Amino acid sequence: MKTRRLRYGVPLLMLVLLLGLLGYGLRLDPQHVPSPLVGQQLPSFTLPRLENPAARFVADEPFLLNVWASWCVSCRQEHPLLLELSQELPIYGLNYRDARPDAQAWLARWGNPYIASAYDPEGRMGLALGVYAVPETFLIDASGVVRYKHTGPLTREALDILRAAW
Repeated sequence: MKTRRLRYGVPLLMLVLLLGLLGYGLRLDPQHVPSPLVGQQLPSFTLPRLENPAARFVADEPFLLNVWASWCVSCRQEHPLLLELSQELPIYGLNYRDARPDAQAWLARWGNPYIASAYDPEGRMGLALGVYAVPETFLIDASGVVRYKHTGPLTREALDILRAAW
């Protein structure tokens, strides 16, 4: 009798626990992925610029850092908002795991909202930033501290949050 209870009880308990975790996960907001970088200094990095491989990427003011790629469908979706926002706030780009000619052609076709874009073909800087998937946008203050992170394509609501945090 005791082995019968164990035989059916343990799998039943595991199933209940698994369903509980699944139910909890389904209530999470996929746009809000916590970042350990919020409140921390932006990792220092030296990357070549997308436009000019001989030049280095430097940003010394409060800015938005938008992680993007030419192969990213969601990046195309948010691009008109970035073009609009670039009229108000300084935006720098981080071209993530892309081919330089593809990225340059993409910006030439759709417009360039970035003051400059760093070129990260292997994704090392993206890894240091904890990028889950492109696009992602970070708000960096004058001291170089990450104040906000948005995962996924920017929306009007996200723009309101960025403007308020600015």
